[in-house]
Order: sequence, then structure tokens, then C-alpha cells
Amino acid sequence: MAAFEGSMVAIVTPFRKGKLDEKALQSLVNWQIEEGTDAIIPCGTTGESATLDYDEHYRVIELTVKTAKGRVPIIAGTGANSTDEAIEITKKAMELGADGALLVSPYYNKPTQQGIYLHYKAVAAAVKGFPLILYNVPGRTSSNILPETVARLAEIKNIVGIKEATGDMKQASEVIRLCGKNGFTVLSGDDFTTLPLYALGGKGAISVSANIVPRMQAELWDAWKAGDIEKARKLHFALEPLNKGMFIETNPIPVKTALALMGRIKEEFRLPLCQMAAGNKQKLAGMLKAAKLI
Repeated sequence: MAAFEGSMVAIVTPFRKGKLDEKALQSLVNWQIEEGTDAIIPCGTTGESATLDYDEHYRVIELTVKTAKGRVPIIAGTGANSTDEAIEITKKAMELGADGALLVSPYYNKPTQQGIYLHYKAVAAAVKGFPLILYNVPGRTSSNILPETVARLAEIKNIVGIKEATGDMKQASEVIRLCGKNGFTVLSGDDFTTLPLYALGGKGAISVSANIVPRMQAELWDAWKAGDIEKARKLHFALEPLNKGMFIETNPIPVKTALALMGRIKEEFRLPLCQMAAGNKQKLAGMLKAAKLI
């Protein structure tokens, strides 16, 4: 079963006049790979998956796979709050050539821990041999995948890891303690906690900030893996202002605005997301200038 590790980007979905901007997406994928990104995740939260229709969702995955040409793994966002829907999308991602899938815990329904377990178990059984990564982000889903539930799920062969985005290092530590011996991979899902999670035994990060500074995020992982703790710490502190900037409004509004200011995409969102408030945009531009990104 594939093991995913390193600096991974939760890539944005660029739009132009309301439609997927295919040329911009291809350019972003190539740039990420050139800058050292280890894996690309299309159709995640940062990719505005909640506002993509099925055809758009599949096209984003297909185009990302075709553009990457096997240079890095593509882990498709395929989560849904309906188990049947999650199975359908995950099967399609597998058919389209993705190397694995990232599935957010069912949102809005607020399932019990047993319901969460049965949801992921059903998806895993429907796509045997296809690697799945759990995605725990209680701030978005209103439910938390507890460490004990993660440990149960880790026993399923094709559930290979978790994107841990609680921001709770105690919980992340417990997940690694319970699951780490089995080769189960814990990934940072919160840019503020990436280096601390590495120190606990995390094997990578699925990053928002990597959209604008892919090389820095890749170098942070490479430094840590090489045992250069001082360099990793230096990069961590250098990234902190940008990490903060990516969340001054709801993700992915700041990161898409930043990429637009950098000239890489159009500044366009899907409602109900909208353009940044003028004051916040000015603050963001100041952060990008300070980092010499614009």
C-alpha cells in the first residue's frame, strides 16, 4: 500500500468567468512540482470542492493527474457528507488515475464515532487496494474523529493516514502514539502546527501556504527529514507571518487573493465565497511584499 509523505499542497481551483481555468490549473501544477512539492491534492477545502459540480470535480482531478504525468502522487479530495456519494466520487477518482484519496469526515450530519467508523469502512471496502487518507477538521465538520476511532480505522489495510487539522497537538500526539507503529501516516493539516507535528512523528503536511511558497514548505520538510533542526526552525518562523495571512479571512479567500496578486490566477471565487475586504487585502499585500512574493 502506498505511503505518502513530505510537503503536499491543497491546491486551489482557479476560475475564469465562472468556469474552471484549465490553463491556470496546469500552470500551478507544473510550478508546484518544479518547486519541490511532494504531492498535490486537488478538490480539497482549499480547492472549493463544496461548490464544484460532479463534472467539474472530475475534470479538476483528471487534469491534475494528466498534467503531473506521474512526477508526484495526486491525492484527490473525494469526501462528502453522504457515504454513497463519497463512494461514487472516490471510485471515479480511482478510475481517473489518482494515486489516493483524501476524505473529509462527514460534515453537518454530526455522526457518532461509530457512524464515522462505518462511513470510512464502507468507502474503503468499495475501493479495495486504493489508498485513503482520513481528514479530520472539526472546525469545518462539527465533529471530531477521536484517536480511538482513528486507531480502529488504521487497522483497515487501505486506510493509510490522516490529515490532522484540529490544531490540538495533544490529540495529534495520541493518534501517533496509537497508530504510528503500524506505518499509519499522520499529516499536518494546519500550517501553524507543521513543525511541531514533525517533531511528534508526523510524516508530512497538506498545506495551504504551499500554494504561494511551495519551495519553502518543501525545504522545511527536507530539512527536518535530514536532521537539520536549526534550518527547519528557521523556515518555520519565516513561514509564520504567511501562515497567519492565509487565514485572515475564510480559506481559500486569502490564498487565492495572494495568487492573484502574484499574477498566477484570476481573483475569482465561487459564491458564497467572495472577494476580501479592502483592509484585509491591503494587509495581505503587505505580507506578500515583506516576503518578496510581489
